[in-house]
Amino acid sequence: MTPMVDVLVIGGGNAALCAALVAREAGASVLLLEAAPREWRGGNSMHTRNLRCMHDAPQDVLTQAYAEEEFWQDLKKVTAGKTDEALARRVIRESSSVRGWMRRHGVHFQPSLSGTLHLSRSNAFFMGGGKALVNAYYRSAQSLGVQVRYETPVSGVELEAGRFVAARLESGARIEARACVLASGGFESNRDWLREAWGRDERGACLADNFLIRGTRFNQGVLLKDLLAQGADAVGDATQAHMVAIDARAPLYDGGIVTRVDCVSLGLMVNRDGERFYDEGEDFWPKRYAIWGRLVALQAGQVAHSIIDAKALGRFMPPVFRGAKADTLADLARQLGLPEAALRKTVADYNAACRVGHFDHEVLDDCHTEGLTPAKTHWALPIDTPPFHGYTLRPGVTFTYLGLKVDVRAAVHFGGAPSANLFAAGEVMAGNVLGQGYTAGVGMTIGTVFGRIAGASAAAAAASMTEDRRAAA
Repeated sequence: MTPMVDVLVIGGGNAALCAALVAREAGASVLLLEAAPREWRGGNSMHTRNLRCMHDAPQDVLTQAYAEEEFWQDLKKVTAGKTDEALARRVIRESSSVRGWMRRHGVHFQPSLSGTLHLSRSNAFFMGGGKALVNAYYRSAQSLGVQVRYETPVSGVELEAGRFVAARLESGARIEARACVLASGGFESNRDWLREAWGRDERGACLADNFLIRGTRFNQGVLLKDLLAQGADAVGDATQAHMVAIDARAPLYDGGIVTRVDCVSLGLMVNRDGERFYDEGEDFWPKRYAIWGRLVALQAGQVAHSIIDAKALGRFMPPVFRGAKADTLADLARQLGLPEAALRKTVADYNAACRVGHFDHEVLDDCHTEGLTPAKTHWALPIDTPPFHGYTLRPGVTFTYLGLKVDVRAAVHFGGAPSANLFAAGEVMAGNVLGQGYTAGVGMTIGTVFGRIAGASAAAAAASMTEDRRAAA
């Protein structure tokens, strides 16, 4: 039987590692359980590139300033107000100071690259990406004496009146701990749960069958479902998620960032009938790229196509997969399997509605449409310069927002009351801050901030339990 540890961390990504490191720095003994094998460790974090940071003046890799109120307004806008302001502001404020701690654990930063969604002011990029970050944290955890077990999925947790007692492993083993941090991700890889949440279309087909998973296959939501069944308070909507419109040829799992197609705001998005369905120029791409997965999911067949012309080339990060290319719209339509007449009409109506002023993709410019539904409110240039390009897109789920209700200490709530020794961090509680929508890098910010909070809270809870037992003796 495994000796009791102070803090058990369930999960192996950014939030879990931050929790483990902070708990160990506080003097707690820590055991981390990662469901994946070592070569796939890190969950979705290994596919990330950056985190969003508040700062009041230029800081090393961050330019200009990105103040608390601007960060808050950006978050409030993309979530349409579906966010816990106290928790969101905690994330925002602590984002200004986490990078020093990250560096001490081996994470390096670099300036944003050209074409990376214009994020030099708001987002700090990891040198080597998320994989390098995860590897740095694991090296630091090893040097500090954090125990790590790979290929150790947990099937459930034992609770007594909202207090964590033990974790049950799929192997049948049982691990007790004085406190626990749950950082096991969402349920985006659980196809059955996605089908249940999203239902069927008018033809009886399951919408979720056409979804691709941008990240790890190991986020099955097993412990989220287990805790909700045991009375943990829920937050969020099972159909809300970080969903991106990605290349339809992406793999089912672990496609990551390279499957994203970033030219949407520079052209037109049409469904399989060749018709537009949303404003491509609504806001800057970093604030709006993650709405398009859900928009595509709500289209027939859960498919859409991004259409651009030669003028857009060089203004966005080139996709990893080459798209269709043609000298005429009719030929492009044939390559994409779209009705030719419908696509030509859509483009002609759009071109006629364009009111071109001073085009500038770096600002909310004055190039817009008039008398067109839906409107294109910025960056509206006619699609008239061959060759034309098209990319077929499907919904790519990054992580789901249904999660566990927590407080500012990251304590999981049961019937409105916080657990004394069970805490949550990362995707499994991100729905407290992200009720809907997304803005680039905020997922890693939530995981980093609440991972550190959860680790500190768990270490304190374990120490308190030890002191109580000593006093009782």
